[in-house]
Formats: sequence, C-alpha cells, structure tokens
Amino acid sequence: MKKKKIFKGEPSGKFARLPLTVIDTPAWRALSSTAQALFPWLLMEFKGEKYNNNGKISLSVRQAAERMGVAKDTAAKAFRELQAKGFIVVKKGASLGVEGHGKCPEYEITFITTPHKEASKLYLEWSEDNDFPIFAHPVKNPTGKSKPCHNYQFNASLIL
Repeated sequence: MKKKKIFKGEPSGKFARLPLTVIDTPAWRALSSTAQALFPWLLMEFKGEKYNNNGKISLSVRQAAERMGVAKDTAAKAFRELQAKGFIVVKKGASLGVEGHGKCPEYEITFITTPHKEASKLYLEWSEDNDFPIFAHPVKNPTGKSKPCHNYQFNASLIL
C-alpha cells in the first residue's frame, strides 16, 4: 500500500485565518453580510508574523468593491461598519501622493497582535447602542468650489 504524500511546502493559494472567537461575538452577528464578506479580504492583505504589516494593511474601496462584486458605495459602507463594530481601526487616512496618485487608508485589524502591541480586540467591547467612532477624512474644501488661481479683476470697459 502506498503512503500518502504529505504536503510540506507553501500552499499555492492565499487564505485568511478567521478564528471562531472573532465570529462568535455579538459584534460579528450585527455586521451586514457585505461587511462580513469584506473582512476576509482585509485579512488576506496581512502578510504574516514575519513581515507584520498590521496597522499598514491597505485595501482601497474600489479594490474591495471589485473583489466582492458590489458597488463602491456598498464597499465603503462595509468599511465603516467594520470600524463601528471594532474589527478594524484606521491608522492613516487616504491621501493624494506627491506624484498625484492616490493612497488608500491604512488599517489595523484589532484581533491580530503585533510585536510591539497586544491585540486590542475592540469588537469584544462593542454593544448594541455603543458603536465606535468612524474615521472621517478632514474636509479640505468645505464649499466644494474651486478658488481662482489669480487675482485679476475683470474690467468690462476694456472690451468695448
């Protein structure tokens, strides 16, 4: 009889490790199915304990929407829900890079321990009437109108 081969190498596909202690909580049950579907995609951005990028996990709303097959607004709502229930925390907001390319926010997954910090597990402290604050990007132009680049005064009498 042949011995069964045991695979000892790296698996060819990515996977997300989601402990039962995380999903067996009231906060998880309060999430929408879209937010529950988004969370494993965020977990797959975690590169492991050797290269611990927790706190620097980046996944844009557009990327998440494409991966889940939903609209951008639906994906953005799922990100906000995960923040409100304490599963993720925004460590750095989105910005426009020096070369004009946008940079998406950086997230920390609260159940993953980092070498310098114990896991906060905020979702365990969540209660039905007490959502956590959601990171709001500061508004740079509250009126939404562009400012003129120059201060020239237009004189109608010069046209005649």
